[in-house]
Amino acid sequence: MDTKQEILSRYFGYTGFRGGQEELIDAQLSGRDAFGIMPTGGGKSLCYQIPAVMLPGITLVISPLISLMRDQVLALKSAGIPAAYINSSLTMEQIRLVYQNLRMGRYKIVYVAPERLLSGGFLALAQELNISLVAVDEAHCISQWGQDFRPSYLKIPEFLEKLPRRPILSAFTATATPLVRQDIIRILHLQFPLEIVTGFDRPNLRFEVRTPESKKEALLTFLALRKDRSGIVYCSTRKDVEEICSLLQSKRFAATRYHAGLSDEERLRNQEDFLNDRRTIMVATNAFGMGIDKSNVSYVIHYNMPLSLEAYYQEAGRAGRDGEQAECILLFKKKDILTARFLIQKSYEDSELPEEERAVVREQDLKRLYQMIDYCQTAGCLRRYILAYFGQRQTGRCGNCGNCTAAEARRKPQKAPAAPVPTGRMTTKDITREAQMVLSCIRRISDALGHSSTVTMTVLVLRGSRDKRLLEMKLDGLSTYGLMASFSREEIRAIIAHLEDAGLITCDKHEIVCLTPTASGVLFRGERVILHLDEAEMEAKFPQSGFVQTDSRLLLALKTLRARLAKEEQVPAYVIFSNATLDEMAAKEPKTMDQLLAVSGVGEAKAKRYGRAFLAEIRKYGG
Repeated sequence: MDTKQEILSRYFGYTGFRGGQEELIDAQLSGRDAFGIMPTGGGKSLCYQIPAVMLPGITLVISPLISLMRDQVLALKSAGIPAAYINSSLTMEQIRLVYQNLRMGRYKIVYVAPERLLSGGFLALAQELNISLVAVDEAHCISQWGQDFRPSYLKIPEFLEKLPRRPILSAFTATATPLVRQDIIRILHLQFPLEIVTGFDRPNLRFEVRTPESKKEALLTFLALRKDRSGIVYCSTRKDVEEICSLLQSKRFAATRYHAGLSDEERLRNQEDFLNDRRTIMVATNAFGMGIDKSNVSYVIHYNMPLSLEAYYQEAGRAGRDGEQAECILLFKKKDILTARFLIQKSYEDSELPEEERAVVREQDLKRLYQMIDYCQTAGCLRRYILAYFGQRQTGRCGNCGNCTAAEARRKPQKAPAAPVPTGRMTTKDITREAQMVLSCIRRISDALGHSSTVTMTVLVLRGSRDKRLLEMKLDGLSTYGLMASFSREEIRAIIAHLEDAGLITCDKHEIVCLTPTASGVLFRGERVILHLDEAEMEAKFPQSGFVQTDSRLLLALKTLRARLAKEEQVPAYVIFSNATLDEMAAKEPKTMDQLLAVSGVGEAKAKRYGRAFLAEIRKYGG
């Protein structure tokens, strides 16, 4: 039998596990229940998908939304793992076919909606099957203290009791306070579970609260600078969704809408347009998003204040799932508080809970609302506020939220005016390739360490230094290690200074360096970086002249190929390969199938299916 490492590499194309994954996988393989609290994009799905491949029989994954099931099943099939889903989007004939294939043992993983569990047909079938593992995704939905409480999740324990034998049970969530975590363990009857909290921090997300005079003008200004990017605009009411979507469409933005008042057909159509980048902006209520696995969302804007920090963090977390820098902007005005109170009150008017229980839940909802209001009004670090809410301590400021950067700007002395450009002949250098090396290195160091690093460490990695600290942190294993060995320290620092002036990175007084959202345009969308200097200044700053005379056409070509294949197969682009995988592919320029398999995110099934096409593109455009 294949080991978990072999499955990780063969099917998913990764060479190593992230924090917490291996321990949770081992627990389930040993027959122990497991409970994982991991941030969005932290690799929760692998924690049950790998045991599902290794265990006998099948794994049921209980999941709340149709869109999540469809995307996960598409990705699994693309990786070569037989999978299916059962929910209300299927016809009766399609459900019968899934049932037939289940009886014949043709699937390893089946996603099922919680509403389906106790239906006669499915329950009878489940009692016949060899179910080794039941994984509960978005497990916070089982708690009435969670922001997405779904009564259908309360059917899970009854379903498990009706099975001939109890399977291994695992639960996963990205956002759960200590109280909700206790609820999950108690209600699901998890038996001595291995509980792992890998942290709630998403370092690539930049949080900001803005209080503009006009929200509409602020929104239009923000979006005008990001027309080529994909994002979500959340509104608290259907009326606001309609109004904002119409406004954006009138200004020629590629926007669509999503709320519970639309027909099922239109919601599905609009969602598909957004997932497949036919529409780059989704304007929606909180009815949209749970389980949406679109990797290239580069911003999430909340046009109105959410009702709780759980809801806010869950929705904001739909940005930056590809690991790239992303923006989470909340537009706040005092009247949002009145709207929030109204929505909370209305939810209890429609509630079927007993009066006494209704009062307790209402009190809890108001408490969460007050904490959300405090977040909008705090002058402290926004990231630290969020993490503290979920029980994770962080000291100091993060340096990458609206409040931190504003505080730093107030402390930082104004830069002296730039020296006049010397007279004489001017020279121009396209340093796009070098800029990509620097930006990619900054991102990879941050990913490896779990936090931002310094300019000095970036220079050491790029030059291939054998510095003791660098080696202890295993940064010599990064793909960007030694990429700019032909450059001096001073030359790389000069490039970094130019990137800061161009707004592609930020660098504080301690030389902590972070990418800005603008950097993704250079890394992934073919935007150029040009140096325009007097010849004497160019010679002084770059005496070794180690510039590589190449451009970023390859990455653009790979993305174009991916888009064409996605259109042909009618799947979202990230199902073919993620942005991070294409980034590494363009950097490494593999020439053989073995070299392609060494790229993170390229498993055997995908290499067999798409490898020739991507290798041909690399030969055509690569160096």
